[in-house]
Amino acid sequence: MGISNTQYRDIMYQYDQTRMKNQRILEQRMEQLQREVPELEQIQKQILSLSMEQARRELLQPDLPSSSILQYQKNMQQLTAKKVELLRSHGYPESYLSPIYTCPDCKDTGYINFKPCHCLTKAKTAILYANSNLEHILDLENFNTFDAGYYDDQTIDENLSLTPRQNILRQKEMCMHFATHFDDEGVYDNLIFYGPAGVGKTFLTHCIAKELLDTGHTVVYLTSLQLFDILEKNTFGKQDAATSNEQVARILDSDLLIIDDLGTELTNSFTTSQLYHVIEERHLHRRSVIFSTNLSFLELRDRYSERIFSRFTGYYNFCKIIGADIRTMKKI
Repeated sequence: MGISNTQYRDIMYQYDQTRMKNQRILEQRMEQLQREVPELEQIQKQILSLSMEQARRELLQPDLPSSSILQYQKNMQQLTAKKVELLRSHGYPESYLSPIYTCPDCKDTGYINFKPCHCLTKAKTAILYANSNLEHILDLENFNTFDAGYYDDQTIDENLSLTPRQNILRQKEMCMHFATHFDDEGVYDNLIFYGPAGVGKTFLTHCIAKELLDTGHTVVYLTSLQLFDILEKNTFGKQDAATSNEQVARILDSDLLIIDDLGTELTNSFTTSQLYHVIEERHLHRRSVIFSTNLSFLELRDRYSERIFSRFTGYYNFCKIIGADIRTMKKI
């Protein structure tokens, strides 16, 4: 999905503003030096005149002799050398009147040889992060900060036949595979992380979110309460229509939707129907969803309607997380 056309236009507008600002700075420098060093104005006029004359010659004489081109280059070098010497003699660096670029690589255009510059990619990523609701937390919670040391490696869970550490390492590997192969042709996955509070379910969703955001994908993270609050305001007109419609569009159209703490919302006919709509709409367009919940497999079945639970079992991979409450361990 990437950024919207409006967001792209906003970025390119900022490039325009940057170029104009830098041009104004250069013009102010020129005006200042023309007053301080009048000879510079004459040299600048000579450089401009020489360039225009050469351009005219090349246009009228496509087969211009190499001797003429070499003479032009020699004259230009002489004038440039004079300008540099004047600048140095008055205490200015030789690049003082050179074009000013915030990004010298693309010269503040956003593109290098028709390919996006690193600065444009960074600007796009900043927008994706801002829209994800995860702008700051991902610096702290990602695959690089993942620490399996919080998980017991002695006690074997009788249902999984794994220790908590073995299980979380397996889940981490699965998450990395999910993110790495997200764009592979024919690949479409949805996940449900379930288990007790504080065992790292949300942390794993953050790890996946960072990987996808850093590769230019749109990710929207919401708690279950936030999701249904947005959907309620949109349904019953409790918010500005344009803002509300934009929020719902992001929920339905983002490359990845993460809903945290499923089950903390008040379950009723409205939330059930809206949850079903989100699941079906995103599945129809093969857009992935990740849920995290403290509810067990059986509690999910009992809490939600049969048609929602059948979607869970049919569309989603269930990932059980076991272990002690890491938040409590960190406080201790």
